[in-house]
Amino acid sequence: MGLEAVYPKPNLSKPSKENKVYPYLLRKLTINRPDQVWAADITYIRLTQGFIYLIAVIDWFSRYVLSFDFSTTLDSDFCVNALTEALKVATPQIFNTDQGVQFTSTAFISMLKYAGVQISMDGRGRVIDNIFVERLWRTVKYERVYLHDYQSVSEAVKDLGSYFMYYNTERPHQSLGYKTPAEVYFNGFFARKPDQRSQSEATFQELSASSRLLFFGEAGGQAPRPPRFNNIFKTGSKLHLNKP
Repeated sequence: MGLEAVYPKPNLSKPSKENKVYPYLLRKLTINRPDQVWAADITYIRLTQGFIYLIAVIDWFSRYVLSFDFSTTLDSDFCVNALTEALKVATPQIFNTDQGVQFTSTAFISMLKYAGVQISMDGRGRVIDNIFVERLWRTVKYERVYLHDYQSVSEAVKDLGSYFMYYNTERPHQSLGYKTPAEVYFNGFFARKPDQRSQSEATFQELSASSRLLFFGEAGGQAPRPPRFNNIFKTGSKLHLNKP
């Protein structure tokens, strides 16, 4: 189809010759429920001087952003941190990434295997294999990044954290029937058969009625938040300032 990202970006997906690459599992797969497939990718955010890296973990079915993190370097630590936070919410059946060294690292792969998750990786150079994350980056950049002139790392982290809260709970998606990702992700629990339900359904039951309204973008933000969901509400993840 010739789909391609419409914004410039450096090569963030350099593979490692030493690390194992896993096959792509999503071809011809019907994705029809939350937590069936998650995906992750890295992009960069331009600042007035320099840039930072951003990773997000997204649920394919609902487009819900489960976690995100920032770093000033391309080591694997911030990717592992984002995965750790996402797995506090639920456990997917399949996790898809590109073949970048961050995602083939021992630490990242070990976490997925320990959680019993099937590992899927894009074909080399095939952007469309992870198209929903590419669309997320396009949305984030055109609706937020390109409209701001971030003067500092902290300003970018805070503003983008706020945007992800808006994206999850307030921004309707045409492809989701004009529902928000949070509505689709959490309402999807009740459509599952008992043997298909994951840790995420039990987690959802911990939310009070007022908290559910907040997830669905219908309340003002003062509802109590269970500790397990702190990563969803915070205005920015921990920034990794590791030296190259």
